[in-house]
Amino acid sequence: MAKRPEQFEQLRAAMPALANTPEAIHARVAMMEQVLERSFTLPILNRKVGLDFALGLVPVIGDIVTGAMGLYIVWEARNLGMSKLQLARMAANVGFDTLLGSVPLVGDAFDLFWRSNTRNLKIIRKHLDRHHPATRIIDQ
Repeated sequence: MAKRPEQFEQLRAAMPALANTPEAIHARVAMMEQVLERSFTLPILNRKVGLDFALGLVPVIGDIVTGAMGLYIVWEARNLGMSKLQLARMAANVGFDTLLGSVPLVGDAFDLFWRSNTRNLKIIRKHLDRHHPATRIIDQ
């Protein structure tokens, strides 16, 4: 069944989180960052970790999956119209995380401390504060 363009616009209006507004993009990126970096707490270390750490324990495939999820954040940043330098820096953060995270044992310990997605969220927030001040959020 074919959809008409106006049906897609109605769907987009009904679901604001799917919109390409800076506010919606920020919400999606913040949610993805939380899932990847701060989903649950390790009881022994009392440290917040996420899927980046958990899937990183699975050799090769886990790091590829979390790297792809990190690149989704970079793709959303591209939708915001961020500069190529900022996008390259964000992609380098994800690449460095994926590359070092793929090393057995050392990479798993590295994933506890290097939070590329949190760094990328900070870059996006800085861009949004400068270019879209209405999206400014007061951190608590």
